Amino acid sequence: MSSIKRDTKETNISAKLSSYGSGEAKVDSGIGFFDHMLESFTKHSQMDIELKCNGDLHVDFHHCVEDVGIVLGSAFKEEVFPVSQIERFGEASVVMDEACVECVLDISNRPYLHFELPVEGKVGDFDVELVEEFMRAFVLNASISAHIVYKRGKNKHHIIEASFKALAVAIRRALKRDENLGVLSTKGVL
Repeated sequence: MSSIKRDTKETNISAKLSSYGSGEAKVDSGIGFFDHMLESFTKHSQMDIELKCNGDLHVDFHHCVEDVGIVLGSAFKEEVFPVSQIERFGEASVVMDEACVECVLDISNRPYLHFELPVEGKVGDFDVELVEEFMRAFVLNASISAHIVYKRGKNKHHIIEASFKALAVAIRRALKRDENLGVLSTKGVL
């Protein structure tokens, strides 16, 4: 289990992450909808995540959401690298009623995010543009390459939740262990 703390003038965050867990979430970001997404992410990735974030919510949710992504991505990288004996690549299309979002990723140690979710506005008091901020912060700090792409849907809540679940399931599949694999790279290292 990796443990990360981040203290800035905007946020104070502590997190623990176990990449091979049972999907247990103890998260408190101070943002209800975001906590719901993190709980869903935890459950479907089968990682265990403990997270407490105190931040400048009186300003807006941006700093907390982005910094949580930084912390969880950093914890994931610390937990998973150096990569060996895992599938490395993961893929998932997740459906939530009318919505479908796909995530394809590579635990590559080469961070890259391609993000296409055509949602604007708010879900409750949560600015949906922050979904991309979280995904970028998580992916870059986790040192993975991920393509998260909207396929269909209208309900913003469903589309966003499907994106978190698709990322989670793709990670779970990429982390599948296989003792016969070694390092899946012609370089010999990731």
